[in-house]
Amino acid sequence: MKFFHLSDLHIGKRLCEVSLGEDQRFLLRQILTLCETHRPDALVIAGDIYDKTVPPAESVGILDEFLTGSAELGIPVLLISGNHDSPERLDYGSRLLEARGIYLEGIFRGAPRRVMLEDAFGPVDFWLLPFVKGASARPFFPDREIKNEQDAVQAALSAIAPDPARRNVLVAHQFVTGSGAPFRSDSETVSVGGSDNVDVSLFDVFDYVALGHLHLPQQVGRETVRYCGSPLKYSFSEWKIPKSVTMVELKEKGDVEISQLPLTPLRDLRQIEGPLEQLLDPGVVSAADPMDYLRVILTDGEEQLDPLERLRQCYPNLLRLDFRRRGEAPGLSGDAAPARPLPELFADFYEMQQGASLEGEKKRLAEKVFEETAEEN
Repeated sequence: MKFFHLSDLHIGKRLCEVSLGEDQRFLLRQILTLCETHRPDALVIAGDIYDKTVPPAESVGILDEFLTGSAELGIPVLLISGNHDSPERLDYGSRLLEARGIYLEGIFRGAPRRVMLEDAFGPVDFWLLPFVKGASARPFFPDREIKNEQDAVQAALSAIAPDPARRNVLVAHQFVTGSGAPFRSDSETVSVGGSDNVDVSLFDVFDYVALGHLHLPQQVGRETVRYCGSPLKYSFSEWKIPKSVTMVELKEKGDVEISQLPLTPLRDLRQIEGPLEQLLDPGVVSAADPMDYLRVILTDGEEQLDPLERLRQCYPNLLRLDFRRRGEAPGLSGDAAPARPLPELFADFYEMQQGASLEGEKKRLAEKVFEETAEEN
């Protein structure tokens, strides 16, 4: 049984207020091309299909195009909801779509749903577990104490009895942890306090666990419990991470082969750094695709005249511009919080914008505003 493991499509996502719809449509068409080449027996999509619970019309059209393409290829799709999805909206039309081999499991109904597919080695049981929280699991288990997502998943799995003689695949969208902390990116939703953690030991009975939720590809504990990662880079913290489709081959019981099929985006997400004039040099501009989505970090010692407009003449899809003074530690740029007091930073900003120092009554007024804001917070 050969299948593609995908997750975290986040159709409809915007990066720095720029729509990624065209990029997502391009990637999904590329995945369909890989399907034609490798002929998987199924497509498994482990949640976060959309980026918002109420996706825009364009996003619905992109998913419709992708599912229609897979149906035309005769490839079954097994798809669950993630924490970004609306379970009810994703579940709409699921009984009709099942006739075309599209198995949607958006709503948690107390237990993972089993979908059985067959190959030359016999049946493979796919267990579809939509994103589940403690609150959504409690009504199905009134006699159990369910405090968090660990308890919820444990209760859900207790409601099924996978045949250990058969090959079993679990599809889930949870924050699964093992002996070490998994790698996370800035584009993921982080829960405070650790209440969303689910221990990998709950999945020992499954031959492969197709996880969604984290955007960086990685295994959790054993090799066959995996996050495939998102197909696109959704934050600049991922700019060095290549994206791929995870291809899984289940042979005889206990024999699992995993490989990565590289994906090439319509526009890459990159970060470049240096003095303004160096970054505007034609040789530097042409070293990679100037149409890529970019974060630029300028390291000039002095203020430059209209750097954003000058850079956009060479890099039209510049999304973010940051500054780092020469000799400043890399960790102090970009997203890191400034070490200097806010009134000092505001005074520097005022001088840069107005060409004059912040003094007298204006300085006292600014200091008063910051004091009052600090007290309120």
